[in-house]
Amino acid sequence: MLNVWMWIAFGCVIAVMLVLDLGLFNRRDREVSFRTALLLVGTWIALALGFNAAIWHFEGGPKALEFLTGYLIEYSLSMDNVFVFLLIFSYFRVPPRHQHRALSWGIVGALAMRAIMILAGVVLIRRFEWILYLFGVFLVIVGVRMAIQKNKEIHPDRNPILRLFRRLMPVATDYDERGRFFIRRAGRLMATPLLVVVLVIETTDVLFAVDSIPAIFAITRDPFIIYTSNVFAICGLRSLYFVLAGMMRLFHRLHYGLAAILVFVGAKMLLANWVHVPIPLALGVIIALLGGSIVASLIWPARHKDAAVAAPSAPDEPSRQD
Repeated sequence: MLNVWMWIAFGCVIAVMLVLDLGLFNRRDREVSFRTALLLVGTWIALALGFNAAIWHFEGGPKALEFLTGYLIEYSLSMDNVFVFLLIFSYFRVPPRHQHRALSWGIVGALAMRAIMILAGVVLIRRFEWILYLFGVFLVIVGVRMAIQKNKEIHPDRNPILRLFRRLMPVATDYDERGRFFIRRAGRLMATPLLVVVLVIETTDVLFAVDSIPAIFAITRDPFIIYTSNVFAICGLRSLYFVLAGMMRLFHRLHYGLAAILVFVGAKMLLANWVHVPIPLALGVIIALLGGSIVASLIWPARHKDAAVAAPSAPDEPSRQD
């Protein structure tokens, strides 16, 4: 019964914050300042830590440590997503005043999709426990690939969902000044490029979730802990983008830390029957890997030609139909 009340409390907190964000603070599209973004990041982190304290009080220390570790994993992996969002906005030439709206609605959809993926993962693991070994191998492979991959590229034109959408729905070639997703021109209903951007963000998040959700199964199999830690990390991601977007070149070694985290949790899964890694130790390792990669980026800055963020070439009409 207590867990039910925790679900209700969690749902109320997230619902209130999203309503305030989308309905009050986001009525008019505007460029988000660094100060505002930093304040929002601090707010979401404070809410996550406050919720963690509630878990500690009602569910006990072990569950609270699971939440904190899972939250840190998801939040740290989401930092890598910031760079991809930067490329998406560059590719589609999204005006700065519309970027907040695109991320906000993209995150709302991500909450529903991750709930489905987490539920499916929990059901699969309960019926086929050996699938954890597949998750472990997958995470190790992804971690190694992330470590050796130097540049990220996005190819929205190859996205099958986006290609299908453009065939079914006419898309305007310019953004609406009011940030709307649909407009009427010559009596014809058309989608704006902003809706296309949201669709790309949604499908991209599915790829992110394929990496991050299996990682948290190395820490806990409690769907409440898995989903709540995911949601708090996702909700804070939007504000994190506006804080880090202009600073990503400073953290050029961050992907090594994220890759090491994926390899670590993957190995933890594979060796779980022989080597028990306590949650506090896992939390310490994750903090050390993430912090070490950030410190290394500051101590050994990248050369100018390597640090520059190369935006992918964008077509003249990024939202044209195929």
